[in-house]
Amino acid sequence: MKNIPQHIVLFPDGNRRWAKQKGIVSLDGHLQGYRNIIDFAQWCKNKGVKVLTAFGFSTENWKRSEEEVNYLMELLERGLLESLERFKKDSVKVTIIGQIERLPESLKKTIEMVEKETKENTGFHLNLAISYGGKWDMLNAVKKIITEKIEPEKIDEALFENYLSTAGLVNPDLIIRAGGEMRLSNFVIWQAAYSELYFSPKLWPDFTEKDFDLALEEFDSRQRRFGK
Repeated sequence: MKNIPQHIVLFPDGNRRWAKQKGIVSLDGHLQGYRNIIDFAQWCKNKGVKVLTAFGFSTENWKRSEEEVNYLMELLERGLLESLERFKKDSVKVTIIGQIERLPESLKKTIEMVEKETKENTGFHLNLAISYGGKWDMLNAVKKIITEKIEPEKIDEALFENYLSTAGLVNPDLIIRAGGEMRLSNFVIWQAAYSELYFSPKLWPDFTEKDFDLALEEFDSRQRRFGK
């Protein structure tokens, strides 16, 4: 392939529907989904992708049942801890974007530890969005700009991007959403302005490396004009 996306955004959608199809509890679907995200990150790294931003838990997901929310928080914490040695071995830098202050204390401590122990890694960048929403991200950037009393005439797109949670990262080239849904669902709204969109009918736990290859082939075939 001539064109490999440098930054991919992933919607790992369909975990609960997958579990229902299998006749198992939805919580087990989330577990399989998380494992697939870690594998997906490795596929990205192997193919030359530099950054993966994966949707782990949205601001809207807080509306789910207390049991499911608590399980997802525990799953994220356990997953980060279990994957830490793999992250270090594969030189994966891990960062978390979102409303960190809303998370359980134990998860916040785990995030702080994982980010600290992987911050010098340069082989790949895994960016996990937890309690994240695109509208929140933009409003949060506006609040920071107001707090710092930046003069309006100095505010341009480049400055604004420096106040988003993805500051310092190139905007995503490709957005992949599994699960058959075809929308952005309040994720990286600003950053996705010129991203290529790819929707897969596969439920996320069934999404394989071959499915990923199909997405990359589609991306490679497109002409990105950026309005020109």
